[in-house]
Amino acid sequence: MLFTELGLSQPILEAIAEEGYTEPSPIQAKAIPEVLQGRDVMAAAQTGTGKTAGFTLPILHYLSTHDKPAHKGNQARVLVLTPTRELAAQVAESVKTYSRFLKIKTAVVFGGVGINPQMQQLRGGVDVLVATPGRLLDLHSQNAVQFDKLEMLVLDEADRMLDMGFIHDIRRIIKLLPKKRQTLMFSATFSNDIRQLAKTIVYQPVEVSVSPPNSTVDAVAQKLIVVEKTAKSQVLTHLIQSNDWFQVLVFSRTKHGANRLAKQLTARGVEAAAIHGNKSQGARTRALADFKQNKLRVLVATDIAARGIDIDLLPHVVNFDLPQVAEDYVHRIGRTGRAGASGEAISLVSHDEFKLLTDIERLIKKQIPREELEGFEPINNLPASQTEFKAQKPNKPKRNRNRNASGKPGSRPGGKSEGRGSSDSAGRNESTQKPGRRSKKSTSRKRKPGGGRNSSQPGSAGSAAGRRRSGPPRAREG
Repeated sequence: MLFTELGLSQPILEAIAEEGYTEPSPIQAKAIPEVLQGRDVMAAAQTGTGKTAGFTLPILHYLSTHDKPAHKGNQARVLVLTPTRELAAQVAESVKTYSRFLKIKTAVVFGGVGINPQMQQLRGGVDVLVATPGRLLDLHSQNAVQFDKLEMLVLDEADRMLDMGFIHDIRRIIKLLPKKRQTLMFSATFSNDIRQLAKTIVYQPVEVSVSPPNSTVDAVAQKLIVVEKTAKSQVLTHLIQSNDWFQVLVFSRTKHGANRLAKQLTARGVEAAAIHGNKSQGARTRALADFKQNKLRVLVATDIAARGIDIDLLPHVVNFDLPQVAEDYVHRIGRTGRAGASGEAISLVSHDEFKLLTDIERLIKKQIPREELEGFEPINNLPASQTEFKAQKPNKPKRNRNRNASGKPGSRPGGKSEGRGSSDSAGRNESTQKPGRRSKKSTSRKRKPGGGRNSSQPGSAGSAAGRRRSGPPRAREG
């Protein structure tokens, strides 16, 4: 199939041709026709298979073939929500690339930078607004953007956006939008829980998938090197220098770990920089630009900051730490092997990460080849992986231990108290009290007649503190 067969307008086809593309990727070939028909779409495909163009191209076709509705104020016709600043910038760049022959006004807004220039961009309205949820709500609260005339909503990297805790922001945003709209959700992975949640946002969606859930790109050669945790930075330096690697994207589990690793590599003569949520937007942009221009050999990133990093022909991805969430492994190694190119993903794994490794191999349903590096053999062996990968049974819902048989908060029948709602707020019986300290139970007796205000012990039933602490816990607000 060719792009010319998808029904896109001529100006868009010319922009695609200038980028050197003639054939759509599988996800583009399946998703674009559905979007052009005006249907809600949930599309899942491996990272690096062209999902961004899968919604960008049909959106631009719609905007170029439908008259702009008459309106006043700072309206947006299309809203694209992304979880990170880097991904927002990447999507906005894609929109500008393919709309070069169209009169389309695009704006991108995210946190970490001044809000006033973004407010000026939105004056008079825009055709396509790419935004992160938090900054979008800030702008709306200041009447800088309105959604009365919104026609399309896109959630890019939808699973990560919901999994990162943006669900409350997304629900607030959804309430601001017209009910009559087209909604698109694009992501690399859709867990069952996220899929059910997503169906409350879209209306009778068409589900498009071109690969098994949570699968990895075949063009990416995966392997793991078993090492001691304390030797990881030395092993990474050895791999980079002995193989003369350039453009190596390294994933760290924490921000502090990313900073520390970047300093260690730089001290050993390997140009490196770190990007994560605590870095200013200017520092993140400069580091990413230097990395793309080969001024840096290594870019150390956390999972959130790496979303949206799109580098052509990125050869190497290294997992310095395995991710806590197995699905993040798929996103990580998807930074290489993009658009049909080959790539290599190496994980440095210590024995204490076996549980994380097991979760990853169960998710991708295959074993990752192992090897040891001469001169860096581990002292602690990594246990052997499973040979069969069965689907995990869903966890049973937890029982509320703070309720008794009658359904009321308090102690269990038999007198033993549990949880924060018991008379013993620390959840302990008398035998566990420290010497010299009276238990709450012993101080909860009724005061004698004539006793003054100070006659009761602090924390007892007769004191204000005791009255506040006794009884079931108050529900958290929000």
